[in-house]
Amino acid sequence: MAVAGRKAKSPTGPANLIASLTPGAVFAAGLVVASFGTRFAWLQESPLRYPWELWVIALAGGAASLAGVLDWRLHRRLGMAIGAPERRAERIALVFGGLPLFAMMAAATALRARWLLIPVVAQTVLVVVLVCYDELVFHRRRCGPEETRLHRILTLGQAAALLAWMHFCFVRPS
Repeated sequence: MAVAGRKAKSPTGPANLIASLTPGAVFAAGLVVASFGTRFAWLQESPLRYPWELWVIALAGGAASLAGVLDWRLHRRLGMAIGAPERRAERIALVFGGLPLFAMMAAATALRARWLLIPVVAQTVLVVVLVCYDELVFHRRRCGPEETRLHRILTLGQAAALLAWMHFCFVRPS
């Protein structure tokens, strides 16, 4: 309950923002670390020589991250609170979907492990189902045009970045 003269605290706090930006930051840090190894030494060369997949990951992932920040700010500005069922659905999507997928993709990047293709695709399907559930159950009626646009940029940007990463890991020659 809000105290007179104080703005009600929204559960959409800084932890949500940090959680949404962490995958991109970890990916970038992983590239920096990998650049010191022989297999990824080309990362220390001119960025103009980077494979197209890294550019798609950077641009689409950057757009998704920016949309996530703007969505977070919109929630803060409008004082939108996220209910317990939606928060639970987001946690399930992150813990059972996003984190294992990110770990498998990191392993596939480091090892060129083609044997991970089927588990990655299966995990991707799970992530899509969980994200669709969140969007259709909690956002379909509640979101206005601005928030809907941000959610589309966020989800499509993440999808494009993931597809480019999958192409890099499983299609591009070693």
